[in-house]
Amino acid sequence: MNNDTPLTWSEFTRVEMRVGTVIAARHFPEARNPSYILEIDFGPLGQRKTSAQITDLYQPEGLVGRQVVAVVNFPPKQIANIMSECLVLGGMEGKVITLLAPDTPVENGTRIG
Repeated sequence: MNNDTPLTWSEFTRVEMRVGTVIAARHFPEARNPSYILEIDFGPLGQRKTSAQITDLYQPEGLVGRQVVAVVNFPPKQIANIMSECLVLGGMEGKVITLLAPDTPVENGTRIG
């Protein structure tokens, strides 16, 4: 996907990308595409739930304890029978997603900028 309209600095700074730790992960059979339900601890921002289509490279038990990067200021979105409260970020190669994460552990809730 390519967008020729440049993003302004003020638009970018409105995006709240934060680091959180996955505290629970389970299969999400009600989702249209293969997905997991993740519960993520963002420290002072609290815990948030989301759906993630990351089943190609990850298993639920390997996700617990892993730090991830997510956008936390999108409005909640209904996905099947859960309300998604954040968007986990990853690199996309076709439909295969590789999660973004810090190289070394950081405090939950740390802002990405």
